[in-house]
Amino acid sequence: MKIAEGLDVLELGSEERRMNATLIWDDKNVILIDAGLPGQLENIREEVEKAGVSFDRINKIIITHHDLDHMGSLSSIVKNSKSEIEVLAHSGERPYIEGDKIGIKITPERLSSMPEAMKETIKQLKTKVNRIVKDEENLPYCGGIEVIYTPGHTPGHICLYLRKYKALVTGDAMNVVNNELIGPNPEYTFDMEQAMESLKKLTKYDIETVICYHGGVFTKGSNERIAKLANS
Repeated sequence: MKIAEGLDVLELGSEERRMNATLIWDDKNVILIDAGLPGQLENIREEVEKAGVSFDRINKIIITHHDLDHMGSLSSIVKNSKSEIEVLAHSGERPYIEGDKIGIKITPERLSSMPEAMKETIKQLKTKVNRIVKDEENLPYCGGIEVIYTPGHTPGHICLYLRKYKALVTGDAMNVVNNELIGPNPEYTFDMEQAMESLKKLTKYDIETVICYHGGVFTKGSNERIAKLANS
């Protein structure tokens, strides 16, 4: 789904379980934000090519957080690209992405109930984080990308403000349900109180377009809606 020249939302998965990764690019960089579930390499490749960009031009991947549906195909993309890819994430997510720690929401009970094949798949997902990003860091790519540290959903969760487009990539800090922007899903959020507090940080940005990994794009009075959520 084209948002603007150089900004596209990649629709991953089935209609019943749609995920929305973000692709942003210019002459020098092609940046993928979040990387789907395990096994979605070809889905991602197809969506990138559909946006009019060569898959092998991807040279950076930013992971908003380590949940399986956000980093599941990260290792596959890195291994199967003809280009060298730099992986960026917050320090709070690094040990999970690199495999030093198991996912924070994968409890011992959940792990023990998993088939051995799934356990092996999880082990194979580990990927080196090449660059740690920090709160309010401005990445000088594609018109400027500001990192916003928004812990709660996971300890090192980040949102990304795409300055050129006045667009916010939310990861799982917010969702769109029935065409309405809502807050984090309590069922999947590690610390709901912290996640709601993090929403207040988003109110200082001039946001026209909100891109939610779950639910898609929201454009109806984004600033006002975020402020309402942050103060609720």
